[in-house]
This record gives sequence, C-alpha cells and structure tokens, in this order.
Amino acid sequence: MDYNKIKSNNNSQHSQDGIINNNISNPIDTPKIMPLNTRTSANRLYGGWAYSLAKTTDINYPEIVSAINSAFVKKTDTVELFYSIHKQVCMKLNLDFFAIGIFNHSSNYINIKLVEKTGSSYNSKIMLSDEDNVIVRAFKAKEAIFTTDCHYLKMNYLSDTPTTIIPLVAFGECLGVAVFSDNNNQLFEIYKLIANYYAIFYKNRQLSDLVDKNTDADSLTGLSNHKKLQEDLAREIDRALNSNKTFAFCILDIADISSINNELGHAKGDEVIKEVALKIKKNVRNTDILGRYGGDEIAIIMPDTSESEAKYVCEFLLYNLACTMFDDLGQLKFSCGISMFPKSTNKQEKLTILAEQALFIAKSKRNQSGQSEIVATSDYNFWDDEALKCFAQVLTKKHASIGVDIEEELINQFHNENIISNEHLLDVVSSLASTIDAKDTYTKGHSAAVSRYAEALARAINLPANEVERIKLGALLHDIGKIGIPEHVLRKPTMLSDEEWKIMKQHPAIGADKVLMPNKSLHDLIPMVKYHHEHIDGSGYPFGLKGDEIPLSAKIVAVADAYHALISDRPYRKGLSVYKACEILKMGAGVQWDRELIRQFIIIAPSLATNI
Repeated sequence: MDYNKIKSNNNSQHSQDGIINNNISNPIDTPKIMPLNTRTSANRLYGGWAYSLAKTTDINYPEIVSAINSAFVKKTDTVELFYSIHKQVCMKLNLDFFAIGIFNHSSNYINIKLVEKTGSSYNSKIMLSDEDNVIVRAFKAKEAIFTTDCHYLKMNYLSDTPTTIIPLVAFGECLGVAVFSDNNNQLFEIYKLIANYYAIFYKNRQLSDLVDKNTDADSLTGLSNHKKLQEDLAREIDRALNSNKTFAFCILDIADISSINNELGHAKGDEVIKEVALKIKKNVRNTDILGRYGGDEIAIIMPDTSESEAKYVCEFLLYNLACTMFDDLGQLKFSCGISMFPKSTNKQEKLTILAEQALFIAKSKRNQSGQSEIVATSDYNFWDDEALKCFAQVLTKKHASIGVDIEEELINQFHNENIISNEHLLDVVSSLASTIDAKDTYTKGHSAAVSRYAEALARAINLPANEVERIKLGALLHDIGKIGIPEHVLRKPTMLSDEEWKIMKQHPAIGADKVLMPNKSLHDLIPMVKYHHEHIDGSGYPFGLKGDEIPLSAKIVAVADAYHALISDRPYRKGLSVYKACEILKMGAGVQWDRELIRQFIIIAPSLATNI
C-alpha cells in the first residue's frame, strides 16, 4: 500500500512517513496537476483529490461548524455524540464514512468504530504493537496523517478511499484517533476541530464517570457512602415488593468513637472504623449490601432474610469483631439496631428511622450492661418511655433533612396502634401526652396533673366509675392539640401578641379534629378536648359556648386545667399557693367556670396539694 506518501510534483508537500507538514501547501495546489475537467482516466489517487476539490466549493462552513457545535452542546453520551457527528460530516461534507478509534489501556489496542454514509457499521481492533499500521503511528506520534487508501483499517468489504487520520489529544494525552474518508487539506481544519473537541468531550466524560464512581464510595472504608446506600436500599425495596420477599436493614455502631478521637486522636478513630468495616466486609454473606451510614455507623442490607436470621448474622459479626483487639483500646463494644421490611414498615425513610430507634435502645442497654447489644423493632413496645425517648432523639436528628417532626410521627403511630385493652390505651395516651408536654418547658407534667385533678373532682361529685375513667383519659389528652402549635409560641416567656394568641386558640380544635377524630374509639373524649376553654358566660373559645351548652366533662377539665396553671411556676411569676389559687377560682365561679364545680373543687383542693 502506498499510504506512506502521496505522489505529486517535485516539491512534495508531505514527509516520507506520511505525517502532515502544516507549513507546506497541499499538493493539489501545484500547477503541474492537469485541469480537472480534462481528466478522462479513473486514476484513484488523483480522482480522489478531484472529487474533494469539487465538493469543497459547495460547503457552507458556518453551517457545518454550527451543526457540529450543536452536537457537542446537546449530547451527553460519547456514543450519541459519535453518531451525531457522523450524520453531520457524512451529510454536509459528503464523506463516505467517519470513524473513531479509542485506545484500550488494559488490552493495549485501539478499538475502531466506523459507520458509512449508508449506515453500515464496522469494528476492528488495531494492536499497538503493530507499529507499521498508520493508525498506531498517528496515535504514538500525536500527529495527523493523510493516506491514499483505508486498507489499514482491516475492515473487509469497506470501499477503498483516501483518508485523514487525526489523533484525539486532550490535555496532552492521546485517547485514540478520528478517521475521515477524505484527505482534502482544505477541510483539514474542520476535521481537526471535530477531533480536538471530541477528545476533550471524551476525556471529560471519563473524568465525570470517575467522579461518579468515587462519589459512590466512602473514602475511608471503601464501602458505599450514605447516598449510594440509600439508592441500594430503594432498589432492594422495589425488588422485595416485586418478589414478595422480606429483608432486614441493620445499623451497627462502634462504642465510644468520640472518646477515642478526643483521647487518642482522629487518626486512631479512623483506623478503628476502617478495620471494623474490613472485618464486617469479610464476614457478611455475599448477598449482603454494606454502606457507611454515619460517622461510626455501618449499615447492612440483608436480602431474603428473616428477623431471626438477621439477628444470627449480627451475633456472628459481633463475635468476630470482639476478637479484634486494638492497641490502647482492648476489646471494642458494639450496638446493633434491626428493622424489617415489610414487617416494621414498607416505607424507606421509616425503615431507617426504626432501625435507628432500635440502635439507640441497643446503645442504652449497652451502657447499662457493658456488653454489645442487638435490638430489633419487635423487641420493644413503641410507647415504652425508653423507646419513645429514643424515637424522639432519632427524629430530632433527622428533622432538618427529612422535614418530619416527632409530633407528626407520634400521631401517625397513635392512629395505627392496635389498642388491645384500657390499660394499653392509658399507657399509649400517657406517653403521647408526656411527649406533647415536653414541647412546653413551662408545663412539664401538666397533662398528668390535670388528669389527676379532674379524676378527683369527678369522684367528688359522685359520677359513675366509667364516666370517671373517661374524664381521667380526656383530661390527659386535653392539650393534645398543642401538637400543632409552633414551639416559639408555646415557649414564649412573655405575653403573646394578638396574632400569636390566635394561633394558640386553635389547639382545642386541632386536638379534636386531627388527633381524636380519626380514631372512633376516642370519639367520646372529643368534648373535653374541644370545649375545655369555653366559659360559662360565653367569653371562651373556640366556639363561644355558654352555660349548659358546655358538656359537664369539659367543665370539669376546665377547672382542673385552671387550678394547675395557677399553682405552677411561670416565667413571669411563681406558682400561687393553694389558698390564693382557690380565691381566684371563687372569683371566676359563675363567670368562667361552673359555680358548683368550683365549690366542690375548693373542698378537695387541700388534699390534692401534697401530690402536686
């Protein structure tokens, strides 16, 4: 093949090895070449040049540059870009084919993808050891080469034609070559522009893919980072739903990492986390998915796993981790929280929240026992004081990122709770009321105290036992509507503004409609929650009821509520004495509160004082 040089006049415009010399004019510009219109032979070499010369006069250069630029701007995939450029150059430049060859580092060859104008495609591999091949020479020299044929492409049935080979160079690195079925020097700058920009595009795509790959991995442990872990969890949920399978989500925590960091330095803490991650990775099953959940927390997704199996795997892990000893640290302790899909929940965010709640409980148990602990969501009662405290800790930590607060989650849990007895209901309601009271630092224990006073007053006026129990429960929930009141209003140490007071006055209706109404078994408590701020003279809220329009149970709760408010400390005053509080109640009898109820309450108030 005579692709190493191009015949022309005595002043050859190309070097002997075929590398372009940009300082010398194209051979077609010499006067010794016969006029095109006088040629009658089918000489391939000069016929090719004549063909190229004829078509360059019809090219709209601004249009082709604009089209190619548009392809680079709109495409994000290298393959899509290749086909887009192929379409433009073959259509607007009338080329027979366009090809891209990308160097494969691992196999040391250049992989050629070529598409003809007709749409036929070809592939070939040019080994870098084939130093006589013009593709390899252009790649290694990082120089463009003109050829008189395309045999070097080693593609059978490809029509022979002169070609231009341009290396794809980006930031000094040669990535491969671009091949154009034309060696017309007048179009060389366009070919070079396409090759240069394709090289930069391809290199940027490589870097972007590398960044994406690296951003999926935690730099310290090599495990999936939190973002990738959440993506894996979402996929596992979809898979489990489609196949009707169950799986476990576990979070394992290393004890006292903060102390290790403070006492021995962060390098030591990082060493511990890295070694623990490696140990876990070696001992989990091949199907398990690992990720770094937090600073000292590693999560494990266990597909097709029951709760008992998950506990067994975690126990096995903790046993192996217990055998890992660190200088200056001795034997480490761990906590593990487990939630199950779909048993615990079928929602992704809730699944992680419940696993964290179980983890917090396991931490608490570890602090008490001094041993590593494993806790699953089925191991505890949600409304247990410790469980509820841990749930609040989890949601407080997550609130900023997920926009869910403890009160909202508690109401959802409350509505979904399967009440099995009156004692169970009382436990749940007590926990819920205590949590709501905690929103207002000035009324801690308020709901429980009002419930006790209301129960005593109901007994004093000889109401039936079942009615006393109903009032006791209703009084416990009387302020449940404060769940919807912003804390800056609840905790304001000074007098509320008119606008803030409007917000505060909404809590009876919120409690009745949002909390109690969805649960039919609690409908008989609604009057106490909704009307305990109504006044005998009609000056109360939210509806301005008066006299007998106000249910007796709500009147009882109103007295108990007012009494506890009077004897409790407030930011703006100390709590009043029993005597002074009773005097104020007398002044409001028949105006704000029921006269007979006030008379009865004043009788029993001194006996209640020791329990305050």
